[in-house]
Amino acid sequence: MRGLPNAISIFRICLVPIFIVVYFSEASGLKLYATLIYALATFSDFLDGYLARKLSASTNLGKILDPLGDKLMTISVMTCITIDGFIPIWAVLIAGIKEILMAIGGYVVHKVAHVEIPASNLIGKTSTVVFFLVCVTILLFRDLPHEVAIWLISGAIVLMFAALASYVSTYIKVMKTRTVKE
Repeated sequence: MRGLPNAISIFRICLVPIFIVVYFSEASGLKLYATLIYALATFSDFLDGYLARKLSASTNLGKILDPLGDKLMTISVMTCITIDGFIPIWAVLIAGIKEILMAIGGYVVHKVAHVEIPASNLIGKTSTVVFFLVCVTILLFRDLPHEVAIWLISGAIVLMFAALASYVSTYIKVMKTRTVKE
């Protein structure tokens, strides 16, 4: 049972290419199925975190797999809706840069401070939910005015950067605490 959260994260990572294939399929109505795959992936993100806490099965591997699956799916969804012209490429680039910065920060804290990777926080979880809602809105409402889609994705990106700032603050505190102890 302790490996179940990690198995769910691996399942979510496997959903990424399935989402992309279904999204770009020529058959009508498959955008709805792609959206359902994205919803399943997002649900699995919350489920694996819940189970990891409930079963006391949190692992460093899980702390890598969980956000990896989340970020791969999010960037894939954003890339697909960018290719379709719903959002500009700068949105994907900014989101990608933010995720790279988060990964580097987590790695540095883990390797330099020799502590476990800090867990996600409320701002990060809220950012994930908002991003999901924005992407689902864009996926489901294909006739959404371009300006509305840009405003929605811009708001989600602002929240993503609030989460980044929160994590950077946590990383700095962890590093300072580690330095004081030594």
